Amino acid sequence: MTTSAPITPLTTTLQRAAQHLANGLTAKEIAAETSLSAVTVRQYMRDIRESLHCPPRCKPPVIVHRLFTTQQVASPTADRPAPPLSPDQLLLLRAVAEHSDARDIAVAAKLAPADQRAALDQLLADTGARDITHLVILAHGWKLLPTDPAARSGASQ
Repeated sequence: MTTSAPITPLTTTLQRAAQHLANGLTAKEIAAETSLSAVTVRQYMRDIRESLHCPPRCKPPVIVHRLFTTQQVASPTADRPAPPLSPDQLLLLRAVAEHSDARDIAVAAKLAPADQRAALDQLLADTGARDITHLVILAHGWKLLPTDPAARSGASQ
């Protein structure tokens, strides 16, 4: 899905919740960290997705990538150097940052759907990321993903 509508700036409350998400916390962990109810945090996540023009089933890695590219939250700083990644791994990295649907990720990464899981597992192992959201956060810290919204090539969720 290509979006040309301007991003709605997040309120201060939503920015705080978004920064927790951009730090790699799940909705459940955000609720525990902030002493907010799970219902409130889920509503904040819906509001963040809506402000960023992400579809309702948009996955956290895509939301986090969009938060960084739209500069709604502070970009991370790398705590270690980027590992050497192949062009195919960089393509997969960008695909998981821009797409939520497994088929769309496979197409964008130019992978057979049957090979996607193994390639993603290898990428996680090579980067030391604990999950895909953490991978996207690390990649932004390493400047491996574009931060300019104009550089996104019709990001779809």
